Amino acid sequence: MAIRSNSALSRTDITALKKQVAVMLRLDESLESFYATLRRVAAGGEFDWVRKERAGRLLRSPELFEDVVKMICTTNCAWSATERMVENLVNKLGTRFDNEYADFPTAKQLAGASEEFLVREIRTGYRSSYLLDLARSVASGQVDFSIWLTLKEDELYKKILGIKGVGPYAAGNLMRLMGHYRHLALDSWCRPQYSKIYRNGRKVSDKTIIRHYGKYGEWSGLVLWLDLTREWFGEVSERPS
Repeated sequence: MAIRSNSALSRTDITALKKQVAVMLRLDESLESFYATLRRVAAGGEFDWVRKERAGRLLRSPELFEDVVKMICTTNCAWSATERMVENLVNKLGTRFDNEYADFPTAKQLAGASEEFLVREIRTGYRSSYLLDLARSVASGQVDFSIWLTLKEDELYKKILGIKGVGPYAAGNLMRLMGHYRHLALDSWCRPQYSKIYRNGRKVSDKTIIRHYGKYGEWSGLVLWLDLTREWFGEVSERPS
């Protein structure tokens, strides 16, 4: 991984960057219990490829604030709209590195924008008020995500659902990014993808999907995600017969 800087980096800077990369790639998280669960529960070696590829580490942002903002921007829209909103946030509110690159805005930078600006320039629509409420809560210290990371799973889930604009789908995905994988976070992509894989495109209920992955317990949401995105892994895209 190459790092570019406009000035010389101190040892403190380098240490901070290494910690940031470790957070993003989840290098401090062991998945051995996850792999052991797959060996014990999966029938016929269905998920042997997961262990072989050492898959399961979900990429996340350097800061939880960024992940929450991005997750709100995924709700009720196409992925292309999410990409547009995030690109606008970076380019119009973030700190520029050069003519090509800029940082994701901090809570303070986002909190300083108006709702009208977000609607007009960032094109976040109805999400604009939610994003401002979140940013102002974080910037003022009313919400401290570092404390959230110490909460037990059920309490953390309730806290996340308390964020305006975050429902069960977004909360479940944020739980995964925080190391809790029980929630399936079903959405308009997961449901038809499951249907295509297991029911030849026939519509299925959420209860059916929950029952299918429920045997994996605390890892259910991670198994679902890897199962539905199996084709993204190229050579391991073929499902066992």
